[in-house]
Amino acid sequence: MKKLHSIASVIFLLGISHVAQAQIAIVASQKSTANAITAEQASALFLGKSDQLPGGGSALLLDLPESSPARDTFYSKVTGKSQSQVKASWARLVFSGKGTPPKELPNSAEVKRLVAANPNLIGYVEKGAVDGSVKVLLSVE
Repeated sequence: MKKLHSIASVIFLLGISHVAQAQIAIVASQKSTANAITAEQASALFLGKSDQLPGGGSALLLDLPESSPARDTFYSKVTGKSQSQVKASWARLVFSGKGTPPKELPNSAEVKRLVAANPNLIGYVEKGAVDGSVKVLLSVE
């Protein structure tokens, strides 16, 4: 019985850690004119269909590495597409000269650092990485 309880505890903890990893925040500089965006607006930005921030101004986008679980979560929940579908979409835009994909950074700390310093940048980070240096435009759970 004790062994069964231990197994159940481990499964529960794994489930909680998965939920925590799945929480993403789309962030902008505290100086950005944008205060909030919808999932549809975020999708349009990160799929190259728009480059305009709500409230005006152009958005420059930052991405996490392909190996990041947060990136998988972000694209599947915000755009409804897999990473390979997003990559193919950007390849078409780049080939036709209609877009430049988001700049890939190594981790959430770098995304947050650059976003905080530039009001035109938008990126996404794990929700636990958010602090007062950036403002959350959209929470994705």
